[in-house]
This record gives sequence, structure tokens and C-alpha cells, in this order.
Amino acid sequence: MARKISRTDTRRIARERIAILFQRARETLPLEPARSDRYVSLARKISMKHRVRLDRRLRRQFCHHCGRLLVPGVNMRVRIRRGMVVITCLSCHRQTRVVARRQG
Repeated sequence: MARKISRTDTRRIARERIAILFQRARETLPLEPARSDRYVSLARKISMKHRVRLDRRLRRQFCHHCGRLLVPGVNMRVRIRRGMVVITCLSCHRQTRVVARRQG
């Protein structure tokens, strides 16, 4: 009979796979943008299936409207306006606003 894998183990494995998929998405973006988008989509599906929250740095690496991987200067514009960081996806032209906190 197969050994039952605990929830903590499956979540740990899911986090590792998500990190690998985001890394591969960054590597393949210049050559194959469609494959990069697919990697982001797979990573999001894994996180939803295993109920794993994406880290803040990973959450800000993709557009929540169209699912594209965001790279500043390539397909993303970043502006600071009235205490907010405004991220514009240049693929779907949707904006995401994030509160800018002061350091110190």
C-alpha cells in the first residue's frame, strides 16, 4: 500500500514547483513568451489546488488580469503617484496599485 503524503509535505513540494516554474518563466520570456505565460498559469494552478499562498515577490511578478509574466521595461511600466506604486501591464493596459511604504 502506498504511503500517504502529509499536507505539509505536499505544500512544501508545491512551493518548490512554483518557484521552479517562475524561474523557468523568467528564463523563457525573451525567446518564447507564450511558454512563459503557460509556466505562470501552471504555477498559479498549483498554488490554488494545494492552497499555498504565493509570496509577495511572486504575486507581483505576473499580471492578475491577463496572466502574463511582468518584467519592468519589457512589458511593464512602474510609476509612483501619491504614495502608490502604479504597475501598468503593457499587454492588457490594466493597472495595479500597491501602497508604497516608507523605509525606516
